[in-house]
Amino acid sequence: MPSRETARRVPALLPGLLLVILGASGFAVLLDAVLERDDLAGLDQPALEWLADHRTGWLTTVFTTITTVFGPYVLPVVVAVGCAIWGWRTHRWRDPVMLVGAMVLSTIVSTVVKALVARPRPAGELQTVPGVESSFSFPSGHTTGAATLVLVGGYLLWREARTRSAFVEWTVVSVVVVLVVAASRLYLGYHFITDVLAGVCLAVVTLGVVVGIDRWRGASVGATHGEEITLAAREEDARLGPGAAGPTAASPTPPARQVPQNPRTADDPSDR
Repeated sequence: MPSRETARRVPALLPGLLLVILGASGFAVLLDAVLERDDLAGLDQPALEWLADHRTGWLTTVFTTITTVFGPYVLPVVVAVGCAIWGWRTHRWRDPVMLVGAMVLSTIVSTVVKALVARPRPAGELQTVPGVESSFSFPSGHTTGAATLVLVGGYLLWREARTRSAFVEWTVVSVVVVLVVAASRLYLGYHFITDVLAGVCLAVVTLGVVVGIDRWRGASVGATHGEEITLAAREEDARLGPGAAGPTAASPTPPARQVPQNPRTADDPSDR
């Protein structure tokens, strides 16, 4: 018979597990297309040739700025400073550390996959600055990093509010950021369509890992399935003990003690 703790933890893992399966399945389909040079990979070359033929000066400048901000030199600094401020302002370091860990994880996986697949970059004549990118092409590291940042960071922020509006904002920001960064890599000629899509899939896998760890830890401190309480509150209650939390609706504040009055008061005639 499984223990009560195991019964709580297993359902808590399902959302994260589904995200991992979804991302890994999409990545496997894209990898197969790249290796076999068929299916979606058939659009890679024509799409880049069309974009190269329709470049404009101002749009090239905009996309160059975007790709620099989300590149391997600027983005890690932005994430490190942002997480340091986040932890300092909230006095809670778990979520910033989880975000940094997710960024490191996705970067390592992306780098390893690049070396294993060893897909060459698009031809130099399709790149705005030929030779500026020296690593392999599949998957896109810029897209992986940007998608991991908005997906994992958005999840950690949404989990604190758990409102519909917060979920919509997270979704919209994630879609916009990922599309813009992915478009910049395609427009500048540094990646193929399958490269940027594979980067998004890796970010979804990373999000699934974070969600699974987060919900597993939440279940380990006794939170019931679907309980609208943040992990921080669960851990704080577990650390302080059941009697440390303040009064709640379930445990009302006891009424004030009534002090008995002395039957002999100043107005008692017998005192005169």
